[in-house]
Amino acid sequence: MHTVAVLALDQVIPFDLSAPIDTFTWARLPDGRTPYRIRVCSPTPEVTAGHFALRAPHGLDALADADTIILPGTADPTVPLPPGVAQAVCEAAATGTRIASICVGAFIFAATGLLDGQRATTHWIAAADLSAMYPKVTVDPNVLYVDNGQFLTSAGASAAMDMCLHMIRNDYGSAVAAHAARMSVMPLEREGGQAQFILHPQPPAPAGATLEPLLHWMEENAERDLTLDDIAAHAGTSARTLNRRFREQTGTTPLQWLHRARVRRAQHLLENTDRAVEHIAHQAGFGSSTAFRDRFKRVVGISPQAYRRAFRTRGAADRGGATRTSRKTVDQ
Repeated sequence: MHTVAVLALDQVIPFDLSAPIDTFTWARLPDGRTPYRIRVCSPTPEVTAGHFALRAPHGLDALADADTIILPGTADPTVPLPPGVAQAVCEAAATGTRIASICVGAFIFAATGLLDGQRATTHWIAAADLSAMYPKVTVDPNVLYVDNGQFLTSAGASAAMDMCLHMIRNDYGSAVAAHAARMSVMPLEREGGQAQFILHPQPPAPAGATLEPLLHWMEENAERDLTLDDIAAHAGTSARTLNRRFREQTGTTPLQWLHRARVRRAQHLLENTDRAVEHIAHQAGFGSSTAFRDRFKRVVGISPQAYRRAFRTRGAADRGGATRTSRKTVDQ
């Protein structure tokens, strides 16, 4: 039987803790046997987990004979590791134990030094902090999970289940993983390289920024074939001066900002209308459907059709853009 040790540190995120336990528990061999033994471990007898306290039946010594160690995230992943945690995880790794992190559990993983020189992921909202804290780790915020062989990292909540199903499939085959997926009400087919569904907001301008009226005008006219000279003329300044002011106040260029505005408009139309992709490309201000598909995939990470399937508002009909926006950021 394969032993999975889930390491719970104080302030552990409840779903990060329950996702691997539930997914591995649902796995069944063809003869009905459970292939995984789950152990919840902690350096202390009790840890906080959101609105409740959790008593862990096993200590750090249980990591030594685990086949897989799962590192869930904590409410503050920047807190230094408790004494003995890094040593216990590293000693297990030295014997070949598979180690996987969930969401911001990647910070715990990186703190052990085991991810140095490795590619890893975490929830997109924490990716920049992970990269800044651990520059030796190559952080990829655009995937669901990364499998380096012995070491795996995943993004947010649902991506953790994707990663666990991936491990079950590697351990016992697709049939066993498919059963666990059905019982977890999860699709089996999502691969690790699929993009995280990230909401890409406009780079904000500081309160009272002089560009604020211009930004509103650009967003209202995003469907037009605006050039840098057109925008500069409306602002009453030179293109060079406009570029400088944009970088100072938004951190990007006018045309990059405009492209992002068009993608956001396209996201709204894909979520809330039945219009064809070609129609949306024109309405959002892209010169062609080919240019639209290319830009959308580069910014969002998936094709417009895949985005629509994932985020389509249930029962939405084309009401000329009058439907309620249901833009979502999925916690993957």
